[in-house]
Amino acid sequence: MRTVQFREALREAMSEEMRRDEHVFLMGEEVAEYNGAYKVSQGMLDEFGEKRVIDTPIAELGFAGIGVGASMNGLRPIVEFMTWNFAILAADQIINSAAKMLQMSGGQYHCPIVFRGGNGQAGQLAATHSQSFEAFYAHVPGLKVITPSNPYDAKGLLKSAIRDEDPVVFLESEKMYGDKAEIPDGEYLIPIGVADIKRKGKDVTLVSFGKIIKLAYQAAEILEKEGISVEIIDLRTIRPIDYASVVESVKKTNRCVVLEESWPLASISSEIAYHLQRYAFDYLDAPVLRLTQTDTPFPFSPTLIEAALPNVDKIIKAVKATLYRG
Repeated sequence: MRTVQFREALREAMSEEMRRDEHVFLMGEEVAEYNGAYKVSQGMLDEFGEKRVIDTPIAELGFAGIGVGASMNGLRPIVEFMTWNFAILAADQIINSAAKMLQMSGGQYHCPIVFRGGNGQAGQLAATHSQSFEAFYAHVPGLKVITPSNPYDAKGLLKSAIRDEDPVVFLESEKMYGDKAEIPDGEYLIPIGVADIKRKGKDVTLVSFGKIIKLAYQAAEILEKEGISVEIIDLRTIRPIDYASVVESVKKTNRCVVLEESWPLASISSEIAYHLQRYAFDYLDAPVLRLTQTDTPFPFSPTLIEAALPNVDKIIKAVKATLYRG
């Protein structure tokens, strides 16, 4: 085992797959000469050359479309967006071309492509640069949606995404690129669509994904000192969702709180809550609670940012509410 940063885990995943398969290439804004906006692709231009690590113009719709066309013709593109906020411009190609191609072509054209980049809020970047797009893309049949919470998962899931025959939306966090964790020396893959129980517990199930998992850990440690045992489930994949793991956990704990960074309406937490009331209703001893971002455009003020997002105190209060201790 060795310790790497989140950005290094992503780089290793891409580089290993590019060495393994000459059809894999990386394209996006500043991925080559500048080594990536967040230095994820550092050194890759030197190793693979300008035909496989390609700088693009600031035209997300255009280069996303080029990637879709390349994938339909036998290549396996990795398309990096500097941020998913900018990739709203590419939504037409992601949703109307990549996601629908297999069905519209009657199974003649697969679209093996990975769209990846920074997602969610990253401090005082205001409303147009702080959006979380997990539920947005998970709403679309034909896409697979992944959002890892740590370097280990990031590498294993990105390698699986690159090898997948379907389009994958891979959502990272700008705040996590410097996070460190241990990963194995050898190659490994993590299957898409399988959640991970990050922490065993018996009193309440916390379900989340992405960087908010770190808050779940902090809350669980505090609650443990108060005699409350919290189980943490990291979904890892947002489409397809591993519903079975969530249901089995709730059958044991009988309570559930769902955390996410995005808005509440039509959210992943809404979907989890519906699924639990449909398939685990008789096991619930309290209503499913959720914590999301406030239903407003994201603020710039630090005080309002704190009010808008889930935090450790809010998680603790929600957990205690499900236990009727609040």
